[in-house]
Amino acid sequence: MNLLATTQGRRILFFALYLSEGAPIGFIWWALPTMLRASGADVESITALTSILVLPWMFKFLWSPLIDAVRTPRWNLRSWILVAQFVMGASLAPLLVWDVTSHLAVAVPLLLVHAIAAATQDASVDALAIASTPAGEQGSINGWMQAGMLTGRSVLGGGALLLERLIGPQLVVLLLIAVIWSSSVLVFLSRDRTLLPGARGRMRDRLAAIGIRLGLVFRRRDTWLGLLFAALAGAGFEGVGAVAGPFLVDRGFATEDIGVFFALNSVMAMIAGAVTGGYIADRIGKRAAVSGSLVLLSAAVFAVAGYDALATGGGGPGLLAALTVLYLCIGLFTASSYALFMEITDPSLGATQFSAFMAATNACESWSGFAVGRGIPVLGYSGAFSILALVSLATLPLVRRAGARDGTRPEAPRGNSLAR
Repeated sequence: MNLLATTQGRRILFFALYLSEGAPIGFIWWALPTMLRASGADVESITALTSILVLPWMFKFLWSPLIDAVRTPRWNLRSWILVAQFVMGASLAPLLVWDVTSHLAVAVPLLLVHAIAAATQDASVDALAIASTPAGEQGSINGWMQAGMLTGRSVLGGGALLLERLIGPQLVVLLLIAVIWSSSVLVFLSRDRTLLPGARGRMRDRLAAIGIRLGLVFRRRDTWLGLLFAALAGAGFEGVGAVAGPFLVDRGFATEDIGVFFALNSVMAMIAGAVTGGYIADRIGKRAAVSGSLVLLSAAVFAVAGYDALATGGGGPGLLAALTVLYLCIGLFTASSYALFMEITDPSLGATQFSAFMAATNACESWSGFAVGRGIPVLGYSGAFSILALVSLATLPLVRRAGARDGTRPEAPRGNSLAR
């Protein structure tokens, strides 16, 4: 049995792999901040933790070339994924004994190791999908991957807040480990035959070829415009997302209600937004779709900030409705902006360049989460949210310039099979 050999098998495999990626993200970025705030942790400490844990995703492009280079008949992408998943689960195992909310000093290094392994798995899974999926299936495979990721976020993000009251935090961690390791079984049922040309050559030559490719990527203007846009454009929604759980706690919502919101409202809204955003980008053009969705997204952040500034007596259903619209706009923006990143990526350097764009979006998540945590004590939630939304709007001119050719499109280096 080889799941990579058939269309249905690939859909099952990549759905499961992205489920194993989305589950820990949902727990760490949605459930854990809410649990920490409910247990009395201050917002600055919570945002500092999440900002640290996003760093491996931010810098994964530094070691992702090794994943391309260190691939042999005996050590392939399947091997990278299996080892990363083992470390992901093993690093969480001590939390079966220690409650993460009361032993945070112990949990932080464990969660950081987990994040490094998860970022490595992410890069390996993307490389396997690119290498093994026929061009005619790439759109549908991405749909299945996003569905898996959002399902994982739902179950172990908002779902974890609901389950914690029923089964306790330790069993929630056990469920998280089970979700991660369950996809390893499917990886075992797959055969990675996507060996790169030159993979039997000397490691020194393969690493040298990767270095040449990296140099070509970073001589292109499109790369730097895309990186700048990726690092700044999402500031508004990343800032709100970093403190959404604590924000709702402070506005009087029960943990169970917050769990339902993260498990259902936000996930369904993002799925709907992503599907719609991808469709619109194909119909009206990627730059127009990105510009329009960025304006809508910033307006949604301003709406949440305005509602919070004007509301009295807590949040109420209106705040949840405003946040749901915000998550819909997040889906619109994410789908269209990722499509733009793909368009300005040189196909011959696709994996490395696109990985750099994704790292920049993770950098945006890190710095905006840190900034909103420092801004809330001074400006309040509404003021901090509004400033970050203005940062997002300021990136609109970059959308028009990205993709305007500067004559520096690189050619693949000659004489090395890895670069072709």
